[in-house]
Formats: sequence, C-alpha cells, structure tokens
Amino acid sequence: MTTILLNIQNAGFFSLSVMIMSMGVFFGGIAQIIAGILEWRRANGFGALAFISYGSFWLTLIFIWVAPHAGLTSADPVSMGWYLTMWGLFTTVLFLCTLRGNTIGKCIFGTLVVLFFMLAFANFMESHFLHTLAGYVGILCGGFAFYEASALILNERYERTVLPL
Repeated sequence: MTTILLNIQNAGFFSLSVMIMSMGVFFGGIAQIIAGILEWRRANGFGALAFISYGSFWLTLIFIWVAPHAGLTSADPVSMGWYLTMWGLFTTVLFLCTLRGNTIGKCIFGTLVVLFFMLAFANFMESHFLHTLAGYVGILCGGFAFYEASALILNERYERTVLPL
C-alpha cells in the first residue's frame, strides 16, 4: 500500500504529505522490518533480506525528507540519483533470485528494478516527465505486491488457490 500511495504522488495526483511519511515510517518501515525478522525466524533468508532491506529503505527515505527540517543539508538530485541507483542495483540482485520462483515475484521485483532506475535517471536528469512516468511504474509494482499479499492470505485462509501466484 505504501508503494502505491507514494507512486500515486510521484505520478502527480497529489502532493507529498504527512500521509505518505506516516505510511512510510509505520507500514513501509517498521512493519516490514518486523516481517523480515519473522521471515528470518522461519529460515526464509530471501524474505528476511527483502523485508528488512525495504523496511530500511522506507525509513531512510523519510529521514532524507525530514532531516533538512532539523538543520541537516538536503539531498540534491545527484545524491538522490545515486541513492536510487544503489537501490536499483540491490533490487536487481533480488530480481535475479526471483527467476527461480513464482511469476508474481518476478513481476514485483522486475517492476521495482525499473522503478528505481527510472527514479534515479529522473533525478540525474532533473526530469519531471520521467519522474511522473516512474510513478505509473511504481503503481503497477505496488499493485503486484498488493496482489501477492492478497493471494497469500486468501489462499491460506481458504486452503485452496483463490488467486494464483
């Protein structure tokens, strides 16, 4: 949900606000880190790495936005471009891990790779158009993740495949 909301904003439908920051800290950040710890306890290394890493992504992103209000120097487009490039590279490795998994995982991580690199280039080029276009890719990515979460919980609850993965 957090990815969808942020990317609706990236696509230009509304301005960045405390709503996205709150979702980023609590649902995107803290809840995903907790989920990652639970995955670690289940010996799911991929799930642990993904949830803890992207939970940390959300917390760092919100800090990048908020810290300048405490007197720290704001991130410029070049530094944000590199930040997003590094996340794109990390996500590429995780995408490669999904190639041996289900289709929805490939869709999530494939679109996430594209999203991070589009946002990185949008920052490097200071392109509002590319940033907006990336927002639509992010909405699709978040939609895939929402579908997977829905499928996992519905399939478990109904003890059959309600939504295929």
